[in-house]
Parts: sequence; structure tokens; C-alpha cells
Amino acid sequence: MEERTLTITLNPDWRAALRAAGARAKADTYQGETLNFESVGALFARLTERRWSLVRALMGAGELSVRELARRLGRDVKRVHEEVTALAQLGLVERTERGGVLCPYVNIHVDLQLNAEPRQVA
Repeated sequence: MEERTLTITLNPDWRAALRAAGARAKADTYQGETLNFESVGALFARLTERRWSLVRALMGAGELSVRELARRLGRDVKRVHEEVTALAQLGLVERTERGGVLCPYVNIHVDLQLNAEPRQVA
């Protein structure tokens, strides 16, 4: 199985981001996967500090039960389950047939660039 990579991008033009992902999908070799957010606010609302720590704990760990993940993080099982559900909806983690959870990516890159907005002269 090939090692999977994920690039998280910030592009308010979701149509352009979708077209770029479609073009990469047509390549003969694996180009990685992309998760795009339309704004910085959307990115940080969905990928909180606690969710990042969960992803980091799962990267390279293989399949873990939610209970084991909660134990490793020193967190409440119910809250970890909620975070896993949110991350699974984004595609950052995957549920296994045995009920466990894993992060399929060996590399996650966040491509975030902020530019100053043009000033309006009064």
C-alpha cells in the first residue's frame, strides 16, 4: 500500500480548488490528497487544537480504539469520540471495520498564506 499524504489548503474559490484536485486525480501517479477550506475561520473552527492533538496521536500509531486513544491523550472517552466523528467527516481519520480509528496519512502539510488586504484611501 502506498503512503498517503494530505495537503490542507485555504482557497475561498472552492470551484478552483475542486478543479485542481480533479486535475491531480487524473495523473498517472499518486499526487496526494487535498482538503480545502474557504477561510481561515472555517479552518480553525473545524480543526481545533484538541483535534490536531488527536490527529498527531494517531499518525503512525496504526489502528486504535477510541478508548485507547482517550487513555493516551488523558481525555474523556465521550469527548474523544465526538472529535473522532468530526475528523472522520473531514476525512482526516478513518474508522475501521473492527470499530477502531486510524489516521491513514504519513504526512500532512498545511498550506496557509495570509495576505494584507488592499487599503482604501479616504
